[in-house]
Amino acid sequence: MDTLSQLRSELEGEYQTTKKFIDLFPEGKNDFAPHEKSMKMMPLATHLVEVFEWPNTILNTSELDFGKGDYKPTVLSTREDLKKKLEEDYQSAKTALENSTEEDLNPSWTIKNDGHELASWSKYGAIRHALNQITHHRAQLGVYYRLNNIPLPGSYGPSADQQSF
Repeated sequence: MDTLSQLRSELEGEYQTTKKFIDLFPEGKNDFAPHEKSMKMMPLATHLVEVFEWPNTILNTSELDFGKGDYKPTVLSTREDLKKKLEEDYQSAKTALENSTEEDLNPSWTIKNDGHELASWSKYGAIRHALNQITHHRAQLGVYYRLNNIPLPGSYGPSADQQSF
């Protein structure tokens, strides 16, 4: 089985769908949150687009330790910033997957906080987790859009607002 071609194809599909959502990001709604415990809309959208870079990080490192400052969240403020970041991070992941071998997917990859292991997968499993995170956070963003009367594009099929996809 050619796992890398499947991951590249899935990444491309998630990129195309996410691009439709980011193209609709509403200026002036950066601080909207449906609940006090929810992320604000711009940080959520920013996190969504930066997850596209994760396959590159996963393939080129063995771990990510939040407590050591290995990760700094991106701060964006406009739709254009989101679109640019999405394109950059997608291209980074696409290139990393194109330059990898099936064997590169086997080693372990771990998320830590100050040395404490939070989660560990094979690099393949970590990339699958990242792709799932894209779907998860895009769905959250879709709820935010719905609550703000922003028509939703189709994702894996038509939406109530867009019958084609």
